[in-house]
Amino acid sequence: MLSNTKLLSVGTFDFKLNHLLVIGVLILSFSISFLLRSQPADFGFELNEFDPFFNYRATQYVVDNGLSDYFEWRDNLSWYPAGRDVSTTSQVILHLTAAYTYWIFGGGMNLYDFTILLPVIFASLSAIVIFALVRVIGGTTAGLFASLLFSVSIPLLIRSPIGWFKSEPLGIFFSLLAVYFLLSGINSQNKKIAIIKLASAGIFTSFSISAWGGNQFFIIPIGIFFLTLPFLRTDHRFIIWAIPVYTVTTILVSLGFERVSSNFIFGLGGISIIIPTVFLVFCIFIQNKSSNNKTRNGLLFLLALLVIAPTILLINSDSQFLPLPSHRYLNALNPFLTTTDALVDSVSEHATTTIAQSFLFHSVLMIFSSIGIWLLVKNIQIKNFGFIKNDMLSFSLILGLVGVYVSSTFLRLEVFASIGIIILASLGLTMLTKEFFKNRSTSTKPINRLLKLSYVTGIIILLVIPMIYPIGSTPSTIANIPPTIMNGGTSYQIATNDWLDALEWIKDNTPKDAVVAAWWDYGYWISTMGERATLADNSTIYTHIIENIAKMLLSNPDTAWNALNEMQADYVLIFISGEKLNIDTPESYYILSGGGDESKKQWFMKIAGYDLSKYLESDGISGTEYFWNETLLGKMTPFSLLGYVNPNNPNQQSSTLVPGMIGVYEKDIKLPSDGDGPLRLVYASSSFTEEKVGPMLGIFIYEVNKDYKPLS
Repeated sequence: MLSNTKLLSVGTFDFKLNHLLVIGVLILSFSISFLLRSQPADFGFELNEFDPFFNYRATQYVVDNGLSDYFEWRDNLSWYPAGRDVSTTSQVILHLTAAYTYWIFGGGMNLYDFTILLPVIFASLSAIVIFALVRVIGGTTAGLFASLLFSVSIPLLIRSPIGWFKSEPLGIFFSLLAVYFLLSGINSQNKKIAIIKLASAGIFTSFSISAWGGNQFFIIPIGIFFLTLPFLRTDHRFIIWAIPVYTVTTILVSLGFERVSSNFIFGLGGISIIIPTVFLVFCIFIQNKSSNNKTRNGLLFLLALLVIAPTILLINSDSQFLPLPSHRYLNALNPFLTTTDALVDSVSEHATTTIAQSFLFHSVLMIFSSIGIWLLVKNIQIKNFGFIKNDMLSFSLILGLVGVYVSSTFLRLEVFASIGIIILASLGLTMLTKEFFKNRSTSTKPINRLLKLSYVTGIIILLVIPMIYPIGSTPSTIANIPPTIMNGGTSYQIATNDWLDALEWIKDNTPKDAVVAAWWDYGYWISTMGERATLADNSTIYTHIIENIAKMLLSNPDTAWNALNEMQADYVLIFISGEKLNIDTPESYYILSGGGDESKKQWFMKIAGYDLSKYLESDGISGTEYFWNETLLGKMTPFSLLGYVNPNNPNQQSSTLVPGMIGVYEKDIKLPSDGDGPLRLVYASSSFTEEKVGPMLGIFIYEVNKDYKPLS
């Protein structure tokens, strides 16, 4: 065949045309992935979201002070005055990997710019790693399909754009590497190579957990896969030592990371591989000792394990002799916990995935993955089919099913469904293509040529449709959003310097030992860019402090002033987003919405444990008269309600809330800089002061009046 045409020889290796094709497709996948993820740079070359700012600051600490100081570092800008033990509460491997790659490849580049680029590089490299992984499972063609599909997957694009110096890009890269080495290792015919690959798999598994705790959901399908191996593999003498090599390496390496170590070994991730590994060893022992009914005896042992394990978990839910994972990990395993923790539920990325979102994210891949499952199951019945081994079939199905299940709870975990569906869809496309062409490969009849052309055209159309439709929800448009710090995380597709200017003001105009109180969303921005201590930040380590901040904002001004002094706060920052209406009047009128504190206040109330009806109208958004007149947040918001209006018919107005109407506001600074109240407004962002028509990002910084004398 033409694809086997030899181009050149290097020693004993013949470089053929098909090798060139593989390299070309991988370069294309990397390039597409890199270009799509780089689009937000058009709005501004900044870190994206909140956590990346702390990760940058932690990496800077490693670069400036070295590893030993990093592991002893207590960050006094976080959770003032308690501080934060960084190495026990952070993604250590993320900081170390960034620091080492910067030392090697950084050259003269600024570290801030380097960390902006790093996520795109690792996410794009992952498109190559998934090729290697799927190639082990189903061959080169399936691997190429997987690489291309990975590069345009919407859930993966959302979690790895330029500036996204968070856990997922590096964590997924290490996880895919770990799974590749694991599957490649257990398929290796050379014991020495197998040991090296299995040990590498264990190392990268530990790295992946340290980079992103969510990768524990990669461990679960691996553990289930181990349970099936005694029944799917006949080379028991090999897997009885091969799987323990992987498991032991994973445990030993995890001991080197303070945050992982015991929490992983005795927690969800560790149990998910330790118990299946022990089962595998004993099951093989039982089968070897059984003269007959070997499979039956092994299945009975498995049944006993499936009965005992849930029983232990039920007992542990009360006594907790084994450490439980955090609420959000339990939530992913048990969707009924979704509404039991207001703080977890308040995070947008923890929102439950809707059916519409699932169809948008995976679209035609659902079709091909379903075909893949059907053809994979069919493979069991065709003993000489030879496309995929039963153990690889088992792993693909397990990974897909577990990925879809855990992603149904949190939007953030859609990356696992995406990876599982991509693997199954790639296998489905490959098997469908092989089935279609196997009886037509040598035929030269015009009708067969027409059928081949029609098939190829149909597949291309199905794969291209999600790239261009629905309009506004394609991979290129979804990835093309401003960095969060440029639009404050609001729904407005704008890029301004309001937040950057406010943080610069804090850095230049407040004492170096000043403490800033703000909702935890903005903590990392303030400590990194403003270089000031905060009461709470995005690590959410001390949930009671977040609850106290919520109560403070909803208290009356005098009570709130006392609380701020108890917390040793010097400044208070709030963020109000909205839009100035384009109305030809001397006065300025605003709608307050979009994603600032005006849109989060209902979560403040839920986290504080307060009755929402006291503070909010029946629409669940508009503040009551009590909220505006009796709470500190109401007083700090430099707007007053004028009335309500029908957005579809502005002539319909009301002084009280009518269903379907929205509030209209005018400027009203209630705590001015020259006042004698509990707080004094000392900074307002330019979006507020310039009064331009359109979106407004209002960052307001108040100084705590230490001389204030509360009435109560």
